[in-house]
Amino acid sequence: MRKVIDLQMRLGEKDIGTIEFDPKSRDDIPQILRGLQHIYTESEAREQIFGILEELLPKRVGGKKGKADPNNGRPGMAQWKILVLGVLRLALNMDYDRLQELANQHNTIRQMLGHSDWMDDTRYELQTLKDNVGLFTPEILDRINQVVVRAGYRALKKSPEEGIDARADSFVVETDVHFPTDINLLLDAVRKTIEIAAKLAKENGLKGWRRRRDYQKHLKRLYRIVQKLKHSTSKDEEKRKKKAKEIQQAYRNYLKLAQSYLDRAEEIRGQVDLSTARNTALLAKLDNYMSHAKRQIDQTDRRAIKGEKIPHAEKVLSIFEPHTEWVVKGKAGVPVELGLRVCVVEDKNRFILHHQVMEKLTDEQIAVAIIQETKARFPALRAVSFDKGFYSPANQVQLAECLELVVLPKKGKLSQADRARETSPEFVCLRRQHSAVESAINALEVHGLDRCPDHGSDGFKRYVALAVVARNIQRLGAVLRQQDADKERRRRGPYKKAA
Repeated sequence: MRKVIDLQMRLGEKDIGTIEFDPKSRDDIPQILRGLQHIYTESEAREQIFGILEELLPKRVGGKKGKADPNNGRPGMAQWKILVLGVLRLALNMDYDRLQELANQHNTIRQMLGHSDWMDDTRYELQTLKDNVGLFTPEILDRINQVVVRAGYRALKKSPEEGIDARADSFVVETDVHFPTDINLLLDAVRKTIEIAAKLAKENGLKGWRRRRDYQKHLKRLYRIVQKLKHSTSKDEEKRKKKAKEIQQAYRNYLKLAQSYLDRAEEIRGQVDLSTARNTALLAKLDNYMSHAKRQIDQTDRRAIKGEKIPHAEKVLSIFEPHTEWVVKGKAGVPVELGLRVCVVEDKNRFILHHQVMEKLTDEQIAVAIIQETKARFPALRAVSFDKGFYSPANQVQLAECLELVVLPKKGKLSQADRARETSPEFVCLRRQHSAVESAINALEVHGLDRCPDHGSDGFKRYVALAVVARNIQRLGAVLRQQDADKERRRRGPYKKAA
């Protein structure tokens, strides 16, 4: 059973609309909570967001398809609380442990969650927070983001129908992976194979895996030997040849041991009862890690022993986050980034209108699609600025068909027509303002989008979408706090110097 929010207030509970924040506080928590308070108290935004939050339901239990019935079963966490906790997690760039501490101990946050100061001893468990925040989907968050942006425009006394000027750029959000080498990827795959094989053996009463920790330590010991030999250097020719032989032998020992553990896992696989759902799920994981291990053994043997060069297309950068991409953006001091590109479209009021995770896409491939999607959400989008990385002749033509002004600098030498276009006053004005998008990207990175700790492609997309919503709510809160400060300043009147 789920409710967006419990409308029946309890003894000691404070109405969310009457929560007061310290106007002198320079911390970001009051900004976030002020933005959440506004979308709760403004009738139009509240009605729309609560309607969207009603769709935030867990899956049905017992293997049944569809979502749970919100009117039956045990009471679950109210969807408003899930939104507050999810926004705080991303806006403060924190893990679930700190989120749990704030949800249980921070008075103002508990008031925003609908708890009283002294009568309500409700506490949030760590797994409860993870499960409920994980209910969000990118589609639900995208719709919430549109409502938040429009609420921001109303707070600024502006209409999104008057015409929107925006700027677009991309950046890399790193996935939670270590730098990939063939030997450490093999170590990861075999380590997980041993772990799951031992779990299968224990649950099915099979012998031979009691010393699984010793197996993992033995494998890691050989991994360290290979690692150290790889990094050792010598200028003497004879010593170099001797060292090369030692390295090859170390690789052979490492691969031989890894293969022996795979062979043992293959044996236990044939002894497991396939009729139970638990065994089936564990076997699916075992097959996944074993396939990774076999590939890494093959690639390591081809590269280190046979001297082949492995094509980049055959390489896997992480066995845990397979969607990770090797991104080289040419930044000074950053030769490579491991993650996914994310493209954002920000307006001149510093609200993020739309974003897209770029899986196996580059800037020039995403330019038209993201602007068409943004314009579908905000039809008054009038002009958008890009950098040269988004340029292609086709993009210039297609963007000009859906926008009044396209600020897309051309790569290479300019023709006379291109020079006239790029020196027009409006083009120059918007191009000079384009660098402000870096501020939005930096704000997103500071507030959660430096590195994604969530797992899987779906988790990555949910994390990015929640970060965009959190950033816009914080921006809304900053606007409202500034308006409150200006109102208080006007109320006090001009400062008069004492006689």
